[in-house]
Amino acid sequence: WDMETQGFRPDRPFVKCARVTGDTMARFHPHGDGAIYDALVRMAQPFSLRHPLISFHGNYGSPDFGPAASRYTECRLHPLAMQLLADIDEDTVDMIPNYDGSTEQPEVLPARFPNLLVNGSQGIAVGMATNIPPHNLGEVIDATVHLLEHPDADVDALMEHVKGPDFPTGAQIRGRAGIIDAYRTGRGSVKMRAKASIEEKGGGYEIVVTELPYQTSCSSIAGRIQELVDNGDLEGIRDVNDGSAGGKTSLVISLKRDANANVVLNNLFKMTQLQTSFSINMVALVKGVPRTLNLKTALEGYVDHQIEVLTRRTKFRLQKAREREHIVEGLIKALNMIDEIIATIRASDDRPDARTRLMAEPFEFSQVQAEYILDMPLGRLTRLARIELDQELEDLHNRITELESILADDALLRGVIRDEMLAIKEEFATPRVCEITFDDGEMSIEDLVDDKEL
Repeated sequence: WDMETQGFRPDRPFVKCARVTGDTMARFHPHGDGAIYDALVRMAQPFSLRHPLISFHGNYGSPDFGPAASRYTECRLHPLAMQLLADIDEDTVDMIPNYDGSTEQPEVLPARFPNLLVNGSQGIAVGMATNIPPHNLGEVIDATVHLLEHPDADVDALMEHVKGPDFPTGAQIRGRAGIIDAYRTGRGSVKMRAKASIEEKGGGYEIVVTELPYQTSCSSIAGRIQELVDNGDLEGIRDVNDGSAGGKTSLVISLKRDANANVVLNNLFKMTQLQTSFSINMVALVKGVPRTLNLKTALEGYVDHQIEVLTRRTKFRLQKAREREHIVEGLIKALNMIDEIIATIRASDDRPDARTRLMAEPFEFSQVQAEYILDMPLGRLTRLARIELDQELEDLHNRITELESILADDALLRGVIRDEMLAIKEEFATPRVCEITFDDGEMSIEDLVDDKEL
């Protein structure tokens, strides 16, 4: 909201992050700037958010290292963030005073796509835990559209569209049991496993890891493997190299000649963060009250919000169109009797007197129309201007009819929400990066021990 009010939009130049954090601290969040900058950076990190909301210049860090200081880095809003703020100036959400009453801030954003599910969330505030994983934008929008068209759809019907979380770091989700639990009840645990392949090299084998589970770091995994080898808890490993760079993961584990690569890999999954689980706990504030939501209730809350946003926006636009229609009708009436009006204005003592005469017989303009006529430049008296006014009045009549029909018909309103969300999907959705695979069950002791004749 602060970046929107300062005008740091996608079509403007980048600005120093220190300007954003400082202004946010001064106007909306009178606490430490560390938390503000951390939040700003997280919204730019492609490994934290499935669809980043901030475009960034500079070092936003990695799972291993923090970002550069705010005086070095630059930012502006990402085009997708503009969809969170879309129509905010059309009375779509309630505005509340900021902490010192010097300005206003929105109580909630119009959010024209379900960002809570798309980018996930962790923690609300004092004593409230929440852990919502990121999802694929296209899948979530498809499910929301399905719910708009079939309000009585159950969770299983929505899961036809939302296959599961879509973690930005890729890797694999093993099995669907945890996903089904989370979407039906709001709580569940998802097993994540790194993407690793066994490759032959120079007569021996090596394990190459290219994608890691969400919120794990390559260097800490490499350190943990080294520790296990040094303590004698893990055998068959000769060397570990972390070659990750430029946002690409590359962890190469070289094996001894006599090691069984599959057994070593299974042991790595068991003992290190190459396999972890993500505990889903879908708690969100619904009208200010924390509630555990399943997939359907989460999307229902979002649909209710969108219906309110669209209704308020349509009413606002209708009011504006009616006000303009009133003025245009006055201008057309004035052009029909322009000579008398000019004579009246010239005979008046001052502006208030002229306005009073225009509002009296024989003109009977309203005060708004009279003011507008007095402000009208001479250039509006041409024949072309008259044709333009007739055309504008016709357009306004059509617009008013269209807006009134949207407000009168719930199905039309839902259709507008659907079309606008599908346009966002068309522009911003990307294919899944996180693969959901079959879970081969718990590893037994046989998977962790090499087969040899005894």
